[in-house]
Amino acid sequence: MSLRAAYCLFVFLIGAGISGIAQTGAVAPSWPTQSGWVALPNFKFGTGETLPELKLHYLTLGMPHRNAAGHVDNAVLLLHGTGGDAHSLLNPAFSNVLFVPGGILDIKKYFLILPDDIGHGLSSKPSDGLHAHFPAYDYDDMVRSQRMMLDDLKIDHLRLILGTSMGCMQSFVWGETYPGFADALAPFACLPVQLAGRNRMMRYMAIQAVKDDPAWMNGDYRTQPVQGLRAANEIVMIMGSSPLQMQKQAPTRQQAEQYVDRYLDRVMTTTDANNLIFYFNASRNYDPSPRLESITAPVLWINSADDFINPPELGIAEKQVKRMPHARFILLPITDETRGHGTHTMAAIWKDYLAQFMRETEPNH
Repeated sequence: MSLRAAYCLFVFLIGAGISGIAQTGAVAPSWPTQSGWVALPNFKFGTGETLPELKLHYLTLGMPHRNAAGHVDNAVLLLHGTGGDAHSLLNPAFSNVLFVPGGILDIKKYFLILPDDIGHGLSSKPSDGLHAHFPAYDYDDMVRSQRMMLDDLKIDHLRLILGTSMGCMQSFVWGETYPGFADALAPFACLPVQLAGRNRMMRYMAIQAVKDDPAWMNGDYRTQPVQGLRAANEIVMIMGSSPLQMQKQAPTRQQAEQYVDRYLDRVMTTTDANNLIFYFNASRNYDPSPRLESITAPVLWINSADDFINPPELGIAEKQVKRMPHARFILLPITDETRGHGTHTMAAIWKDYLAQFMRETEPNH
């Protein structure tokens, strides 16, 4: 458990779509999670590649409730960011606010499902053995596998899909691919357009930093390509950073350099080069923008003004939100509490918006 807690903290610090830089001294709580697996035989990816067996791991909290017709009516799907896993949203900054008794996602009321996405956590991924020969999955594959996982759980409807960063992008894919499957969508920290401009440049630089390291050996390395992986992790750190918080935490040259050294010491031991390449490249063909009008479920979309990955000055969100019939976009201003891209995990900042949204979307029985 201590290893998983440490990894959860690591993801909170650097991960989501990158999960985002955000510092916390709290320790991940020991929630009464149940671990589950689903094995999907001959899973065919969008590229045409097939995996004889795709294994998906997930965690659940709470108990499913069935209505008079026998259908689960309290299931909530929580989707993590790039490089994260099912434990990411157990971070105390998120779970201690939402999952507690009387919380917006009280586990005595809701059945929470937290999957390890393809390429992440304990689910099938390149580092399991196929290395660079693992199928080149994308977000469509991830969402389709999540739907198959829910089928295995005998869940045909969701009360809410809440996704952070990569999970935010997957929430838009869910809304288009399976309209009506969820009562509500809560995408936090992303944009529903093709990843281009600086966002794609940063991902491409991280991928190429690894591939250009001679030690990568086309993905067939026996030891991690340290120099390439170091450069990639440095890019990840900047992507998820908050200028205000980093200045506060490292106000001198010495502290700034020590911050970087501690960060690299922490993440270099937990990052696999092939896994990183594949989960960054999974966003390569993401672009829900042509079909946003088809997202008919209510949408609560929240970004933060200090998000380096999704900078508000692009004006994309304000334009795209108008194309969805029941969507609201919130841009959180920069404060001492925001954490750049990682604000998506700081539930205390946006919980009131989510509470109101849950009330507004409560199904009529």
